[in-house]
Amino acid sequence: MKMLVMGTGGIGGYFGGRLAAAGNDLTFVARGDHLQAILRDGLQVLSPNGNVTVKPAKAVSDPTQAEPPAIVIFATKLGDTERAAKSLKPVLREGAIIISLQNGVDGPDIIAAALPGAHVVPGLARISSHIVRPGVVEHKAQAGRIEFGQLDGRASPRLEAFHRACQDAGIDAVLASDIRYNVWLKFASLAASSGVITLTNASFGPVRETPGTRALLEDALREAIAVGTAAGVPFKSTDFASIMKAADSNPREMVTSMLVDRRAGKPLEINYFSGTLVRMGEKLGVPTPTHKFIAQALSIDANGRT
Repeated sequence: MKMLVMGTGGIGGYFGGRLAAAGNDLTFVARGDHLQAILRDGLQVLSPNGNVTVKPAKAVSDPTQAEPPAIVIFATKLGDTERAAKSLKPVLREGAIIISLQNGVDGPDIIAAALPGAHVVPGLARISSHIVRPGVVEHKAQAGRIEFGQLDGRASPRLEAFHRACQDAGIDAVLASDIRYNVWLKFASLAASSGVITLTNASFGPVRETPGTRALLEDALREAIAVGTAAGVPFKSTDFASIMKAADSNPREMVTSMLVDRRAGKPLEINYFSGTLVRMGEKLGVPTPTHKFIAQALSIDANGRT
């Protein structure tokens, strides 16, 4: 079963690296120095779960240079989604599945709009990982788990085969029956923590230990849950406390990928985190003052800094 990774960053590099190291026929789509390093030295994954090096690694700059895949692991930044999805069109064949492991909740819809008729499956990744230098992806926190599933809860044979491939590669993978709830559970947590951590330029420890920033984090989380609930997501009464407990258990020095991007001067996904919640809140009649403030404050760096 041929696989293609769209976006060989922290998420695509880690999970794609584990799958390739386990012997799966997988091609990475990457750019620039990162691509050249992968072609020259292979892809290296540094992780508490065990380091792996994929060498030689199959990597290309454009999906048209790869063989048609049965599975596409779609892990680009949300701002690159439409362009990346359209670039897949020449190599997609009937029966191919695109699994979105992107942050936020907009990715699958953007992919589906760019590729009418494509089989797009929502998913999520629970991991803190990023490119530390060209050709090297470092996994620092969270176990490294992916969850994916069709919106109707059914599992196709190809999706089940991918699930088995993940498990055989040592990946904690869940074929979920209620993926929309799972995605929103992560989104509520990420939109709140990523927004506050990026805004304050601080890690989880100081943010949760300082009364003012902890209150900001809690307000942002409540707003996200309220918007999701209004959209029909079946949040549980215990979800707020569970998410905050998880935030309290994260390593003190852990930061979110959006802060990593801001420090590096790269474009931010804020328009798809707090921005999405503000737009949905306005449509559904749910106030989102905290996320509006976060989105406005971070808009200065939304397109990155040269």
